[in-house]
Amino acid sequence: MRFGLFNLMGYRDNPSGVSGVIEDTRSMVSLAEDIGFDVAWFAEHHFTNYSISVSPLMVAAHMAGQTSRIKLGAAVVVLPLYDPMRVAQEVALLDQLSGGRAVLGVGTGYQAYEFERYGQDVTLKNEVFLEYWQVLSQVLAEGHVAFQGKHISVPSTPITLRTVSGQMPPLYCTSSAPDILAALAPWNPTPFMTAGWRGTPVLLKMVEQMRDNCRLAGLDTAKVPVALQQYVHVTDSPSEALEAAERARYVGRMVSALRSPNLTLHGSMVQAPPLADEPGLETFRDNLIIGPAAYVAERIAEEIRAVNPIHYNAFFQFGDLPIDRARRSLERFGAHVLPLLEKEFGSLEAIGKR
Repeated sequence: MRFGLFNLMGYRDNPSGVSGVIEDTRSMVSLAEDIGFDVAWFAEHHFTNYSISVSPLMVAAHMAGQTSRIKLGAAVVVLPLYDPMRVAQEVALLDQLSGGRAVLGVGTGYQAYEFERYGQDVTLKNEVFLEYWQVLSQVLAEGHVAFQGKHISVPSTPITLRTVSGQMPPLYCTSSAPDILAALAPWNPTPFMTAGWRGTPVLLKMVEQMRDNCRLAGLDTAKVPVALQQYVHVTDSPSEALEAAERARYVGRMVSALRSPNLTLHGSMVQAPPLADEPGLETFRDNLIIGPAAYVAERIAEEIRAVNPIHYNAFFQFGDLPIDRARRSLERFGAHVLPLLEKEFGSLEAIGKR
């Protein structure tokens, strides 16, 4: 098992505005590389302050020039919003620009607000994804594509630009629909599982549902790797823990608002009301992995023992958390949490092996 750094790149109250969000991300990615994280992931969302990472491949390409070792990935490319011929070439270009460090995450998307503004129907997202995937996978895995479908047709085309290896990059996905898992299966994808603010109990149920879907897709669940994603904040301060929980609540409210057909904006800023039956901040704190280093290590260890993941993706700067606190949390994670996990499990790389 290896660790990833998730970068949503949300904008709320950053003192330097959008440019401050970008600079904070550079800072966090550089620190994660120094600590020894395996991958820096960049989200994809459009138009609102929920995320300014409108092109995860572009952000990853920029970060390739700021780093030397850490892998760089899209978490995820929302495939139905792309021309798959273009995005496949851009994935290969990222891999070449970074010296073979590209990692690919793909998903169907979920925000109707985004789909409408790209002239797409969110209710067709799985159907479109499956066709676009056939195009993208031919380009990346074979270097040649020819496809006739309902949503896209591509004449026979040889491709010059390939990844460094000439193969599909390591593949992750956020959809656990059986038909999508089956379509991705030849490339041994790692499903990303995240429950947002709802925390570990819901996350473990989601993993079980994903494994049920793998069985429906005819896959051997014992061989399907799993990646977990969690909010993490390392602090000894009770007040800072609640402040981090409030930042997580802000993100959770925006996710809920963006799923609603009645989105309210102030300019481009999402005006997110409280969640239905919203619990107190203490519940957000307790659901997420927020607290002293020993507590954080034990919470992560519980999830490792339950799931045996091959990848653990940690979200440190959520809700535009001030950069000094986000960096201090990540530094303490590297200095104190990782050694505790290594003491518990020995080599972390042995976890998740199938």
